[in-house]
Amino acid sequence: MEKVLAFVLLTFAPLSTAFAQSMVSSLPADSSQQEKNKAIARRVFEEIFNQGKFQVADEIYAKDFVNHGLHRNYDLQVDQAAARWEKKHLPDLKITVDLMVAEGDLVTVIWTLRGTNSVPIGSLPATGVRIEERGITVWRIVDGRIREEWTSFDMLRIVRQFVSQLKWQLMGLLGAVVILIWVAARFIRKLWLIYSSKTAKATS
Repeated sequence: MEKVLAFVLLTFAPLSTAFAQSMVSSLPADSSQQEKNKAIARRVFEEIFNQGKFQVADEIYAKDFVNHGLHRNYDLQVDQAAARWEKKHLPDLKITVDLMVAEGDLVTVIWTLRGTNSVPIGSLPATGVRIEERGITVWRIVDGRIREEWTSFDMLRIVRQFVSQLKWQLMGLLGAVVILIWVAARFIRKLWLIYSSKTAKATS
């Protein structure tokens, strides 16, 4: 029995040692790749959003990139157009990374966006509204390029911030609309009375 046990130990000990060494030697490579993926993710926030260097997208996004929205998917052109729109209307936009985790080819980021609307939006004047929103993004990064994205944040919370900071302006606008409707109603009623009076005289 002792000879059998010694034989088993002598046979499998080198194999287990080799397996352990291979596992240890593979860890740094995996860890190194995940750190590279994290660095790519940071460039999106620091260079594209915070600094407005949109040309960086050509370096870090794959040509077949897909942003998986809730109801439809978006390509790189649409994705970057949205990023440009945000930076244009929130010139002081800054996104900070609160937490970043990498596993395999996925990088998950919890971020906080802050910015002030100091530029007109279409025909609307600049509101001066200060926005603060937290969201989460998951990227799939392959061969140093971002290929897929999943992002989620609370759009309703952003709307509430606009409403709460513009409530007096909105109330004033609502009051003006009510007054205009009241004046228009009185004018229409007066025209109707005149028309009815003339019609009655014509038929009498």
